[in-house]
Amino acid sequence: MFFFLPEKHVLGMASMRIISGLIEIMAALLMLKFNRVEDALRINAVLALIGPTVLLLVTSLGLWGMAGRASPAKLAFILLGVALIFYGTRKI
Repeated sequence: MFFFLPEKHVLGMASMRIISGLIEIMAALLMLKFNRVEDALRINAVLALIGPTVLLLVTSLGLWGMAGRASPAKLAFILLGVALIFYGTRKI
């Protein structure tokens, strides 16, 4: 099942998500190592910057891979969805 060569965009997207997951795990281990709420909040603040960046990068790579195959309307809906995620999660 995993012995095929995935499309290069899918491979890139999956690789970015794996790296993001490893960063999250390392951050959790650092929180446990430092064992202080202040340090854990600082680490969490860094993760708050990494998460949206990874979302944008993975989405951009996916859109780049779909550019020739999807209609402009579908691409616009995907971009609108990402924009709505950011709008919906912003602080008031």
